[in-house]
Amino acid sequence: MFARSFLSVAWWSVAWLILVSVSTTSRSHAEDTQYDIVVYGGTSGGIVAAIAASKRGYSVVLIEPSGHLGGLTTGGLGATDIGNKRAIGGMAREFYQRIHRVYRNPDRWSRETREDYFRGKTFNKENEDSMWTFEPHIASEVFRAWLSESQVVLLMNERLDRAQGVIKSGTRIERVRMESGKTFVAKMFIDATYEGDLMATAGVSYHVGREANATYGETINGLQRAKTIHHQFTKQVDPFLERGNPKSGLLPFVTAKPEGIDGDGDHRIQAYNFRMCTTDVPENRLPWPKPENYDERDFELLFRNFEAGDMRVPWAPIYMPNRKTDVNNNFAFSTDFIGMNYRYPDGSYAERAAIWREHERYQMGLMWSLANHPRVPEAIRQIFQKNGLAADEFRETGGWPPQMYVREARRMIGEYVMSEKNCLRREVVEDSIGMGAYNMDSHNTQRHVTDDGFVRNEGDVQIPTKPYPIAYRSICPPRKQCTNLLVPVCLSASHIAYGSIRMEPVFMVLGQSSAIAASIGIRSERSVQDIPYDSLKPLLMEAGQVLDFQSP
Repeated sequence: MFARSFLSVAWWSVAWLILVSVSTTSRSHAEDTQYDIVVYGGTSGGIVAAIAASKRGYSVVLIEPSGHLGGLTTGGLGATDIGNKRAIGGMAREFYQRIHRVYRNPDRWSRETREDYFRGKTFNKENEDSMWTFEPHIASEVFRAWLSESQVVLLMNERLDRAQGVIKSGTRIERVRMESGKTFVAKMFIDATYEGDLMATAGVSYHVGREANATYGETINGLQRAKTIHHQFTKQVDPFLERGNPKSGLLPFVTAKPEGIDGDGDHRIQAYNFRMCTTDVPENRLPWPKPENYDERDFELLFRNFEAGDMRVPWAPIYMPNRKTDVNNNFAFSTDFIGMNYRYPDGSYAERAAIWREHERYQMGLMWSLANHPRVPEAIRQIFQKNGLAADEFRETGGWPPQMYVREARRMIGEYVMSEKNCLRREVVEDSIGMGAYNMDSHNTQRHVTDDGFVRNEGDVQIPTKPYPIAYRSICPPRKQCTNLLVPVCLSASHIAYGSIRMEPVFMVLGQSSAIAASIGIRSERSVQDIPYDSLKPLLMEAGQVLDFQSP
């Protein structure tokens, strides 16, 4: 009797577990949200890709893993890096035209007049139809208004499960799952993140670091000590804890002499920073925040550089409307946190958050030091005391930019790799989906000790280009790895070529082109690699994309 009762209970337990399992599985699939296209990453390129796909009549969800929408375009980088404005067409050009229309309204000029701004230090021209410099909140306003005109479903703070969040059938992604458990089924996927998380989780090949020159037949990739002449130390600055004593150890953020010769590949990537929005208007100016764990030893090189006689002001304020600036790195020791980001591209979410916090701590400490530390020359301190974070920007983060400048992270190794030869038009691709036009621009990657015992930066390379086409194949993964994914941000390019391509308007251009390609793939039921360029090109031209031109 006891045995029969036990077996009965056991049987019902097993049956209940099976029932729950089936029910849970059915409910899980029933709760899969289905769209034609999933765009992962609410960067400028992701926003444009989502809107472009929606305008073509496809259902689209735009998933942003953080609470910030718009990437660098809304995160402080208001001084648009262009190179040649003729290269920017389509919806990217429309974005800057929308910015221009906002600033045509006199009510948008609260700290100065429009006329005064255009008479001042700006690379805009008053008679253009586009505006290439802007305040962060204006960019946010334009993007959100643009999204509201579309049928795009926007989800914020939904991070991809990077362990098991991409479910594939053969070479096709069937669904993606977020850490929250939400899953999304789609016919096409677009990875528009700066980090390439969807691409990597889908098993697509990528590279982190600098390739050797020999890899793609280049001349300015890899280690570049001789060519690093910009943002460089111009004085002899001692890098040792105890001046003149190598046995005492090195100051923070300095490494020993790098091994190898120029042109060798390594794991290093160009430095990150925050593009701060600052102002000199007293009633709108916040004091520089001093981080809680401020350590003046982190800035010993800065102090020694001043004491050696380098009186250059170590920042690059670029003038925005309403007496604001977009601040970038400049000279030997500035806002770039050189060499401290190597683990970021492949780091876990927790590791990336720690690196992000260290970058904040460093840059906040730097700015506070420049304004307050007694070893900073008085004339320079006065400059930084007259400037501060703009109180009416980034209110939720106390005026501090909510987006770190991830200049490069993972770069896909796709069907075609853009390289130096493309940027110099030595090889011109025939499947253009947009153009690059900026210099091949890599910020420094490390700070090291020279043979004669002084400190030097390495990695900053700035080489002019000619406007050049970007290949459709460079946003396509290898055919054997994934056939319904496009990657317009972490696209297939060498380190030095990516240094030219990695500009916000170009990401918008490539985002729109990826959406158009995805729509063709859905309609024709083709893999992204099998979309005929003869079918893609007319739609790109109809959308106003600039595919090629030659400048003097």
